[in-house]
Amino acid sequence: MAFAITQTCCTDATCVAVCPVNCIHPTPEEQAFGSTEMLHIDPEACIDCGACADACPVDAILPVDSLSREQQEYADINAAYFEHSETKPRAETPTAPKTADFGPNFHAWDKPAFERILPSDFRPLRVAIVGTGPAGMYAAKDLLLHTRAEVTLIDRLPVAGGLVRYGVAPDHPATKKIGDAFARFHTHPRVRKHLGLEVGGDVTAEELAAHHDAVIYAVGAATDRRLGIPGEDRTGSVSATAFVAWYNAHPDVAPDSVDLSAEHVVVIGNGNVALDVARILVSDPEALADTEIASHALAELRRSRVREVVLLGRRGPEHAAYTRPELLALKHLPEVDLLVDDHDPRIGATIDAAGPRDKAGMLQGVAREAVDWSVPSRTAGRRRRIVFRFLSAPVEVCGDEDIRAVRATGGAGELEIPAGMVLRAIGYRGVPQAGLPFDEVTGTIPHERGRVIGRSGTYVVGWIKRGPSGGIGANRTCAAETVGTLLADAVAGALPAPTGRPKAFRRLVRHRRR
Repeated sequence: MAFAITQTCCTDATCVAVCPVNCIHPTPEEQAFGSTEMLHIDPEACIDCGACADACPVDAILPVDSLSREQQEYADINAAYFEHSETKPRAETPTAPKTADFGPNFHAWDKPAFERILPSDFRPLRVAIVGTGPAGMYAAKDLLLHTRAEVTLIDRLPVAGGLVRYGVAPDHPATKKIGDAFARFHTHPRVRKHLGLEVGGDVTAEELAAHHDAVIYAVGAATDRRLGIPGEDRTGSVSATAFVAWYNAHPDVAPDSVDLSAEHVVVIGNGNVALDVARILVSDPEALADTEIASHALAELRRSRVREVVLLGRRGPEHAAYTRPELLALKHLPEVDLLVDDHDPRIGATIDAAGPRDKAGMLQGVAREAVDWSVPSRTAGRRRRIVFRFLSAPVEVCGDEDIRAVRATGGAGELEIPAGMVLRAIGYRGVPQAGLPFDEVTGTIPHERGRVIGRSGTYVVGWIKRGPSGGIGANRTCAAETVGTLLADAVAGALPAPTGRPKAFRRLVRHRRR
């Protein structure tokens, strides 16, 4: 029996570090790491020790013989990853321990470069981290475990967690569990936490820097990308970021900001967020009742009249932005039909020709039909359904006071897809931070290996550093790079000494909150 990695894989790679036989790939030292959707376990090399399952922060690793019917495909996905690998890993190699030897971890990558810097090489640091999502907490973890630094955690929101708290769908509770691993650092004796404190509002960037040796900004990408088409700001056109925040009870989004009285919804985009919102819209509300979904969202979903959600993608199924696990979640939704609009012969041909490792191949077996969008009653008497419409670019959100349709172009020219609500899900985007440089093109803060250009003692990590790409685990290596740069600067004496004492900063915070 072997283990398999399933849907909620966060690519944190903690499992790789504890595997005694090097059967989990790609590892962070391999070129493919960061470009694959999830990690994979080689079923031929796995020795069924269970160390990876014990270490997994999101409970994504399960014995193959205990997989549910919906999870069985993950055994095949794990095995398929190794079928055509030219460097297929083996359970025993000259550099790896024997299968019977559960000795020390032999993965060289797991020793961050900054561990070579001794605490005695520089004075104890005071580091502020702005943002308590995964990127900020990986940075805090590295500082607390490998140095004597005192860490000040700051978040403008009243609850810590960032996108783990406010960006994960409520029906993915295992993914949120990684927040528990981070939460133990909130009460670390060298940590001070200030929630509900906005940098650039309650305190300035300059004041924060004056009280710390270094400041790390882990503020993520707080807004959405724009479509740039007429009508996208009509009533009923909502960004997916706002919709996700709405069902997660984000304090910036009003409980009554979403109206689900329309039968037809068009989601523009086909990334993971697009699939998340589509799945929530057609799921049985009672299946969400025991999750952490906001009470106002659950009440609105119970009143919902949504019968059909169309996922509109500019490119073909081979280039879809979603990951395989998110698509599998749609394929197994109870009482919901999944359909591919076969309006262009290239779509079906691409799906049929796809191999087992190709993304388009995941749509083999999904019903295909050339949908007649001019028939208003096409969903009458049917179950709820999600329709993939590839090779279609939106050009206008049509309507007067209310949204009527989305006009799109495709292989056969323009057409109107009826819709009473439109969700824009084409990606997140970073926003400028007061007192820091900003690249308007990329939506990021310019930096060199995490060091903000032109700002001594200021650093970035996460999406505001690299753009909105990569899942939770990608922040681990991202944070290691930034912390490594920060510590190298400390050793070089390049960090400006703080002029304010820790107690003075705490007094400043209390004064500003009055």
